[in-house]
Amino acid sequence: MEIGIGMFGDISPDPKTGKYRDVSTKLNEILEQVKLMDQLGLDVFAMGEHHREDYAVSSPEILLAAAASITHTIKLASGVTVLSSAEPVKVYEDFAIIDLITKGRAEIFVGRGSFIESFPLYGYDLSDYNQLFEEKLDLLLKINNEENVSWSGTLRPPMRNQTVYPRAYQNRPLPIWVAVGGTPESVLRAAKLGLPLIVAIIGGMPRQFKNLIEFYKQEYLRAGHDKTKMQIAIHSHTFVSDDPEVIDQYFFTYKAQMDRIGRSRGWAPFSKAQYEAGRSRDGALFMGSADEVADKINDMKDLFGLTRFIGHMDVGDPAHDVMMKSIALFGEKVAPQVR
Repeated sequence: MEIGIGMFGDISPDPKTGKYRDVSTKLNEILEQVKLMDQLGLDVFAMGEHHREDYAVSSPEILLAAAASITHTIKLASGVTVLSSAEPVKVYEDFAIIDLITKGRAEIFVGRGSFIESFPLYGYDLSDYNQLFEEKLDLLLKINNEENVSWSGTLRPPMRNQTVYPRAYQNRPLPIWVAVGGTPESVLRAAKLGLPLIVAIIGGMPRQFKNLIEFYKQEYLRAGHDKTKMQIAIHSHTFVSDDPEVIDQYFFTYKAQMDRIGRSRGWAPFSKAQYEAGRSRDGALFMGSADEVADKINDMKDLFGLTRFIGHMDVGDPAHDVMMKSIALFGEKVAPQVR
């Protein structure tokens, strides 16, 4: 069972001026936080990709490359690479370099993206949303497994006996996970390809995802893949403090970000009742004391047969010192109980 932390690099606005805080400061705080994760022996750090004013990281590869130079054992992953609007050749090349720097610690989480800003930004048509992901995943997997690539699709020019360099560390394939939000079609795609699955569970009751993950296991085996190589993870909003008052106050930080996103998606304002329901033993928010969070992760491990848990820990941009304390508790108390 691997334990890790994910981030999107949230940036909070000043409540008086509405201006977002300094991006340079935020990026350097993230690097300090990743360094602590590595020192604590956590297994994975995953960095998301966004192209919005309220998120600091548009290029996970650059942030992970910086983290590569200050860490020693932690795996460094995108969480996620929005592959539909990315160039698979460049994605492979960038992560191969991170993998070479770290001697084999790079991973790619690929997804279609729940935010759509990258599509018009890079000149893609949203009507091609699904086909773009299918074709680009096919090409990325081919590049990952073959040095000389011949490939053709409908939305990208073909490759004819072209080489992609550098290759990953020791010329092995990079680990590529498929990140999904809960659609059976996405789960089926990952199962048929024999790729590791990571499911974002950020609302409702995790138990509702049981059938979806069982569907993945069934189709993975039906496709003839090795059961011993099956990997399943979940990615859920997480925050740890043994001080009940800190957990209570985090509601306001969390609510502010959920409401910012919700305004563009037609969501009702996030309520304290939702927060407490999510924090309950059956809810999807892994927020509370170290013991409470560890118990919930262990429940998920038993429920789904997890091989990895990623706690998404910077929702709403908590203060740097608060984040460092949460990470420390996650590494020092939660991870040992889960392992």
